[in-house]
Amino acid sequence: MAKTLITAALPYANGPVHIGHLAGVYIPADIYARFQRLMGEEVLFVCGSDEHGVPITMRARKEGITPQDVVNRYHTIIGNSFADLGISFDVYSRTSSAIHKEMAQEFFKNLLDKGVFEEIKSEQYYDAQEQQFLADRYILGTCPKCSNPDAYGDQCEKCGSTLSPSELLSPRSALSGTPPQLKETTNWYLPLGQIQESFLNDWINSKTNWKSNVLGQCKSWLNDGLKSRAMTRDLDWGIPVPVPNAEGKVLYVWFEAPIGYISATKEKLPEDWQSWWTGDSKLIHFIGKDNIVFHCIIFPAMLHLRGDDYVVPTQVPANEFLNLEGQKISTSRNWAVWLNEYLEELPNRKDELRFVLTSIAPETKDSEFTWKDFQTRVNSELVGILGNFANRVMVLMHKYYTGSVPTVEFFESYLIGKTAASLLGKENFVPTSNNRFLYENYIAPVKQLISEYRFRDAQFSLMELARLGNKYLADLEPWKLIKSDEKATAFIMRQSCDLLLNLATIMEPFMPEASKRLMKQLGVEDSRTLQQQCWIDNEWLSLTDGHCLNSAELLFQKIEDDIVEAQIQKLNASLIANSTSAFTVGDVNEKLVGSNAAETVISSIEDSPEDIKPLIEFPDFAKIDLRVGTVIACEKVEKADKLLKLTVELGEREPRTIVSGIALHFSPEEVIGNQVVVVANLAPRKMRGIESQGMILMAEDATGKLVFVSPKSMVIAGSGVS
Repeated sequence: MAKTLITAALPYANGPVHIGHLAGVYIPADIYARFQRLMGEEVLFVCGSDEHGVPITMRARKEGITPQDVVNRYHTIIGNSFADLGISFDVYSRTSSAIHKEMAQEFFKNLLDKGVFEEIKSEQYYDAQEQQFLADRYILGTCPKCSNPDAYGDQCEKCGSTLSPSELLSPRSALSGTPPQLKETTNWYLPLGQIQESFLNDWINSKTNWKSNVLGQCKSWLNDGLKSRAMTRDLDWGIPVPVPNAEGKVLYVWFEAPIGYISATKEKLPEDWQSWWTGDSKLIHFIGKDNIVFHCIIFPAMLHLRGDDYVVPTQVPANEFLNLEGQKISTSRNWAVWLNEYLEELPNRKDELRFVLTSIAPETKDSEFTWKDFQTRVNSELVGILGNFANRVMVLMHKYYTGSVPTVEFFESYLIGKTAASLLGKENFVPTSNNRFLYENYIAPVKQLISEYRFRDAQFSLMELARLGNKYLADLEPWKLIKSDEKATAFIMRQSCDLLLNLATIMEPFMPEASKRLMKQLGVEDSRTLQQQCWIDNEWLSLTDGHCLNSAELLFQKIEDDIVEAQIQKLNASLIANSTSAFTVGDVNEKLVGSNAAETVISSIEDSPEDIKPLIEFPDFAKIDLRVGTVIACEKVEKADKLLKLTVELGEREPRTIVSGIALHFSPEEVIGNQVVVVANLAPRKMRGIESQGMILMAEDATGKLVFVSPKSMVIAGSGVS
């Protein structure tokens, strides 16, 4: 039996995972892995934290801690969040492990000994003040394509253009803010141009079954002509280059990170790892579109050059991006729904999140998540359709048959297949093919669509089966029929039970917890035999006569308005808190004008016109009440690394309690005595059980340090900002 090795993109361990990552990579990968296991395939599902790279060192520098401290924190948060959501990795590893270091260095040395690399001297940007070569992300400048003044040396996050440091206008160091110098250095390059001619052109062109967005991006790179790319960097955080006299050089993160899939396999199966990377093993990468070039060009080139019968990717079903409430998800602006926070605040809504993100998965184009749509989909589909059908069947079965599956007579006129044929507009239904007709029109499409990586359509087909069940009951009304024909009613309920059993079975890859709960209600404690009959033997499932059902329970609960409003408020709070992030402290103070909160206007002299959000009317903004306050007490919030509990005097009878996520930047002692600007009329919100009665405005100064937004001189607490 051929092995199926499934990988999910290694998340950067410089922050938690958000819903964009889930919709684009991890939920689709988990659905596919669960499906393959149910189909009896030999599957290994691997992932791990990507713990090297400049974003991690930048966060460590900003927080005044070590990169290892950063990755240790987020590796734990990410791993626990995945497990809690039911992402069924066989191994979740990390690239700071000893086994990964050994494997990455050995891989590099193997290619080096084969003479693959080009050793090239070049001039690279160097920060003389910090005495450090600057990686691409450590270089800021003006984008030559959209004039964004804060583009990175590898990419402009505003227009999405891929850049090189030499293309930036007015470059500056992200470390010191000074203009960098050019200084000679030596690095090892992968000759991608040569590999394009000898391997990549023919290999990419042979992938006719890959998604069009993946092939389109690959062919665009090939048409432009690949150039040699450095596989080492002048940095002090990463895996050291295993070459004499290479101090201060590490392996390029996009060289060593994909090797993390191999080292994770070896960590899980130390004696058998090679069989998953050689021979007829199928290698499938689940990634986002921003990682296509690395998984479809650079990593395959590395595997091909390594030889030793290493497999190259069979499929790379990359997805597009998920937006949030009309804007791009932004980790720097905290415009995101973070998985760890979602699981803390909505701990019993895990499958609801999986369901909604699969429903809107950005499989062919960018899509959007909104909290109102989340509420609508849960309430109308999971509660109103699937949950409603399950509850009606279970309640009626206990009411009429004390939870025991009745023995029934055959009633051709009440066959559920007739209702299905009517819904589908098909004329090929015959009574003797009832179960086969149902399987071929409702179960088989789910299997086929998953195998084609069309998870959104597959889940829709699953819901069509629930819709069929609801229509069947609504049309025949067994609660009325039982008064005149008990035998026919028993037949209807028996067919409805079987439909519910098949629903519970095909739900497993999409909503594993709900599937398990429904199986428990149906009295199916060990579903492995039934799963094999459905997934492998292609059979419509049926409960046996006299089978005992357990008590009925609601499968899903409605999402109430207050839950949605709290989440929207939380996002709006992030928006307000980050609205000053483009200012220096002086800019903020100069732009806070007016004699009271109703006249307060804040504008940014640094934002370009393209950055300005859609216009709002003045009365909308005038609703925000900004007040000066003095912090009179402060303490850490128990079991919350990011939160401080501030007591702020606003000139009111009682001081206010405000919870603020600044604990990584300030100690309680540093906060006490500061004058701050407070959003005084923000609706209270509980955080870690503490009611927060406002919001503190923060900003970043020119060096990127978080500072309080405060008036230039001391004023009376409670005054409007002026």
